[in-house]
Amino acid sequence: MSTRRLFWIIFLTVVSSMMAAIAQSPSVEVSLPRNPETGERFTLTITVTNADGSITPPSAPELDGCTLLGGPGVSTSSYTSIINGRMQSSQSTAYSYTYRADKEGKVKVPSIETKVNGKTLATTPGQFAVLPASERRSSAGQGGGYGGMRQPQEYQPGSGSEFRVGSDELFIRMELSASSVYEQQAVECVTKLYSANGQIRSISAASVPSFDGCLIESLPTSTNIEWNREHFNGQNYYTAVISRSLLYPQRGGELSIGGGEYTVNVYREMIVHDFPFSRRVMDDKDVTVKPRPAKLRVMALPEPQPAGFSGAVGSFTADTRIVGSSFKTNEAATLIYTVSGTGNIKYLKEPEVDMPSEFELYDPHVENTAKVSGRNMTGTMTVEYTFVPQTVGQFHIGSAPFIYFDPSKKEYVTLTLPVYDINVEQGAKVSSSVDFGGKRDIESKNTDIHFIRPGASAPSQDTSFMVSRSWYWILYPVMLLAVGVFIIVYMRGQKSRSDVKARRLSKANKVARRRLSRAGRSLKDKNYERFYEEMLQAMQGYLGDKLQLPGSQLNRENVAAVLSGRGASQDTVASVIAILDDCEMARYTPQSSPERAGKVYEGAMSAIDQIENLKIK
Repeated sequence: MSTRRLFWIIFLTVVSSMMAAIAQSPSVEVSLPRNPETGERFTLTITVTNADGSITPPSAPELDGCTLLGGPGVSTSSYTSIINGRMQSSQSTAYSYTYRADKEGKVKVPSIETKVNGKTLATTPGQFAVLPASERRSSAGQGGGYGGMRQPQEYQPGSGSEFRVGSDELFIRMELSASSVYEQQAVECVTKLYSANGQIRSISAASVPSFDGCLIESLPTSTNIEWNREHFNGQNYYTAVISRSLLYPQRGGELSIGGGEYTVNVYREMIVHDFPFSRRVMDDKDVTVKPRPAKLRVMALPEPQPAGFSGAVGSFTADTRIVGSSFKTNEAATLIYTVSGTGNIKYLKEPEVDMPSEFELYDPHVENTAKVSGRNMTGTMTVEYTFVPQTVGQFHIGSAPFIYFDPSKKEYVTLTLPVYDINVEQGAKVSSSVDFGGKRDIESKNTDIHFIRPGASAPSQDTSFMVSRSWYWILYPVMLLAVGVFIIVYMRGQKSRSDVKARRLSKANKVARRRLSRAGRSLKDKNYERFYEEMLQAMQGYLGDKLQLPGSQLNRENVAAVLSGRGASQDTVASVIAILDDCEMARYTPQSSPERAGKVYEGAMSAIDQIENLKIK
């Protein structure tokens, strides 16, 4: 082995070790509850990751308006992955404390300290809200989620009853950051889904809202459903943000902000009464939901508007400067006009400048660096004006005052800009065809297109027709054959696509693997509630597709019977039923350990492999 190669091997080994050491440095974080309601128990979890050594358990923090019931519950987990031949592993220890929310309001969580090998680590402070109890729950005098809405719905075959979703159980609202604004003043619009129990699989837009009379700036949102909890109209709901936008109203009056249509896939546990027995099944359906519109009162800008006002609304600063200190005729110079601030800066027009008539002014170059900041837009607009003096002498260059309307002051603000006195000297004479910015023709260069030279020799290229070439007659039948093959493949594809049963069967494993990967990510993030929801959806979706069972018949008895009838062993059947039971039970007992969740995940993977080996048709 050469010395050079040995050097690089040692170097890369040392660098990899250093990066691994950095990646494995210990850290601590706290998982906050998702806005519990008064009287409800919740868990605060402090997780120490990559602690290679002794850990001093963190103390339970004191939370205002909450009572500590017990803890800590300690659980450990480890994770190992191999990506492109590189192994990455981590281990974590979680300390969970159980509290009861006694008083509604904001609850601040202080920084929580722990020690790893004598080194002190601390979490970032945070806060959450304790919501008032739902009116329906209070009147019922019992639990069961938000107002008892989590209770299974009863279904009697042949009775005409069906999967029902009430208007107060699932709806979409358009929420505005303000109910009254001025023209051109920004207002944030949030499209938010409200669900009584959070049993939502997906949300898709059938048609998006149209914000008539407004300029729109769309804001980024998460592609996954991220649930929160809010109190609305006396009830507590799970909420998820569907979209966020900044609106800039262009006319006065009352605007109705709404419209659009969304498809929400809802799943529900049903109690099916099939005399003389009753059984529980999971069912789902697509529900079409139209957002509840919001009213926005737009006030016209005060009259009379100052001369020179071009529609800027917000809070701004403005300045100008000239590049260079000496000026000559026929030499380009630049005036830079800068406007910075918060408001409708993205939609501002180029300001006016006062240039002497002896100067030639070219089209301005505009750059706008506006970006969203909070509930408005902040940035800078830079305009470069290129001018060319044509006459020797003393001249004045100025700009019209920059005028904007400040909604917080409810008045117009005028910013006066400096006037520049410049002395133009005689410069070099240039051809009248020279241009500095695009108004006159550019002087021809030797690299331009040359004139046709008289007396050139005649072209010598062969002008025979394509059909006289032999390759043309060879290519013709090949193209006909390719068209025929395409038609045959297309017809077979149409036939396979029309066979819905075969298509569901062939895609069952692929779809299940994709859903299980999402569950694996939730397991890695220690989001056990989401993990069990994803696992249950993955297994039910796979079994429904593989066994050709509709959602209403997807229960323990039918699954076991169909699997046994297709040749599955008793161990495989028992494993599948156990996984379904574990996932169902976890929905009602949120306390879970990483070991238990890991076993459920591995068991599901193994069960799917065993069912695939049955070659079900």
